[in-house]
Amino acid sequence: PMPLPLFPTAEPFLPKALSLRSLKLASKSCQGCPLYKPATQTVFGTGPSAAPLMFIGEQPADQEDLAGKPFVGPSGHLLDTVLAKVGIDRKSIYVTNAVKHFKFEPRGKRRIHRKPVSREINACKPWLTAELQVVHPYLIVPLGATAAQSLLGSNFKVTQSRGVPIRNTQWAPCIIATVHPSSLLRIPDPKLRAQSLAQFEADLRAVKKELDRHR
Repeated sequence: PMPLPLFPTAEPFLPKALSLRSLKLASKSCQGCPLYKPATQTVFGTGPSAAPLMFIGEQPADQEDLAGKPFVGPSGHLLDTVLAKVGIDRKSIYVTNAVKHFKFEPRGKRRIHRKPVSREINACKPWLTAELQVVHPYLIVPLGATAAQSLLGSNFKVTQSRGVPIRNTQWAPCIIATVHPSSLLRIPDPKLRAQSLAQFEADLRAVKKELDRHR
């Protein structure tokens, strides 16, 4: 018998023929890491299979876990608002997460988001890699440190390099990282939140500019 891998991985659950449909179907039965046990369902990416632009978040949150779709909760609504403001059509982009199951701890009736650890991110990496192979985007926008570091390494700092095009990467011709919209929603000070939102909007304008340049 084959020796079992030291860390679990989604690799054995991937379909032989890669398409968004086959991947989404296969991901429903993924047991590549223990996160599938408490989660309601796998939350796979959505969008056109030849989208030039791909957004990658950290993991689904409470509402995404229940709906089975990424970015449909408060973070998703904020992202939609800013995308519309800078002139990017949400229907034309592919949206997914580095981790496909909701990681949480129960607190009374609420389920509180917990940050995935590197083992869980690595276990889920085959799904993300397969999505990138199928969609083959020109431009990737990692939202937050988890997504950015899963593609650009653990030393990458979103705060230092946000909004700046990184060219000729192994994943896509261009990557522009920015913060996760959920981090903006957590800022209690209204003035600081407005400043951070303006900076997020500026990052997405840089994304739009790069996309227009490519076209």
